[in-house]
Amino acid sequence: MTRLIEKFDRLIINDLKKWEVPVARTAIFIVYFWFGLLKVIGVSPAGPLVQELFRQTMPLPIPFPTFYTCFALFEMAIGIIFLIRGWERLAIVLLSVHLATTVLPLILLPHITWQGLFVPTLEGQYIIKNILIVAAAVVIGSKLVPLRIEK
Repeated sequence: MTRLIEKFDRLIINDLKKWEVPVARTAIFIVYFWFGLLKVIGVSPAGPLVQELFRQTMPLPIPFPTFYTCFALFEMAIGIIFLIRGWERLAIVLLSVHLATTVLPLILLPHITWQGLFVPTLEGQYIIKNILIVAAAVVIGSKLVPLRIEK
């Protein structure tokens, strides 16, 4: 019985190794494309949070609706790029830029993202869940073959 359990365990682990990157790519695509699309069609619950962050941090004279649409399209593009083999490095760079900006409300908008010490609001939880996206991107990045640049 022990050998049967061990064999089954190895089978499951081998299957997980085959699927880890495709599942991670698909998960990032779904989250980024879907959340971006919600912004494009004007029904994202994150809209007020993005608008408040924009109001506090954007030094350029860009109208918020223009910025918001570009931001949404940027999110959708990140999702799509994660699906394209060979574009993982670009996807991870774009994701890093996006995550660097989306974490800002935790610092700059504590009245919106925290209800107490280490107690996030729903908006704060929405941001903190990005840790899982980082983990999925790390899995994808860890499977890349190092670049070989010939001189």
